Amino acid sequence: MSEAGYTNLRRVLENGHFSFTAEIGPPMSGSAENVREKARKLKGYADAANITDNQTAIVRMSSIAAGYIASCEGVEPVIQMTCRDRNRIALQSDLLGAYSLGLRNVLILSGDHQSFGNHQASKNVYDVDSVQFLDGARRMAREGVFMGGSKLKDPVDFFLGTTANPFADPEELQLIRLEKKIRAGAKFVQTQGIYDVEKFRRWMKLVRERGIHERAYIIAGVVVNKTQKSIEMTAVVPGMDIPEHIIGRMRAAEKKDEEGVNIALDLIGEIRTIEGIAGVHVMAIGWESIVATIAERAGMLPRPVFERPCAFRGE
Repeated sequence: MSEAGYTNLRRVLENGHFSFTAEIGPPMSGSAENVREKARKLKGYADAANITDNQTAIVRMSSIAAGYIASCEGVEPVIQMTCRDRNRIALQSDLLGAYSLGLRNVLILSGDHQSFGNHQASKNVYDVDSVQFLDGARRMAREGVFMGGSKLKDPVDFFLGTTANPFADPEELQLIRLEKKIRAGAKFVQTQGIYDVEKFRRWMKLVRERGIHERAYIIAGVVVNKTQKSIEMTAVVPGMDIPEHIIGRMRAAEKKDEEGVNIALDLIGEIRTIEGIAGVHVMAIGWESIVATIAERAGMLPRPVFERPCAFRGE
């Protein structure tokens, strides 16, 4: 990877630090101030922040635009790009646009089906899947060629990531697909939110047996629930696995928000003991202000900071 392709997140991971990342959901508006406000709450507490790409198939501000706004506030973004809404021409074009704005961390995923969102008459594109797009992005960086084979006029470089669901079936096929994503170019893997730590331990044992953790950084997802309703709604999301005793803790708690924080902290503490885990990714969408508390109480501060060359303003 060229010097211009290095990011703070990559350096944190490569230098053996336990990474701590967060998430920003762009607004259903064109409000730059909305993104700025969220980014300010994360600055100094997270190594980077995922910028979601029309999550749950609901129209929101572009992840690239929101990522650039966050970067202007001093928060390094991880741009999410889904294969759901764009063909390979648009995907590659957006990669070049992101690069021109100095955005180097890219998380590639398939994306939620449009039936989850509020535009159910829209058509899924899926011209390429996440494995194919990862390979295409890798070739743009390593070989200097587009997916169609033509040459790029100027080099680009990215720190590419992908996602994994430790609880999806069939388990063997999910692991095979994860290995395909890593061979295609993924250097870090963010998991679905973890609630069942014992089941996650068993999955990580399989990951270690395959040596997957040695080829990509495994970052475990942790959801911070603020209300009983939020955890109950999360429990019915396909692919989520929440033990009843955790839901019971929220139901029994007098102060639901405090208990949601305590649950997240307990999960982080357990996850940190698992061999092969390189960091945690805290998902507190709409509750960005709690990330500072989580970082402090989980013993994640101060965060290491690595400088990198400016990739914008013509440098």
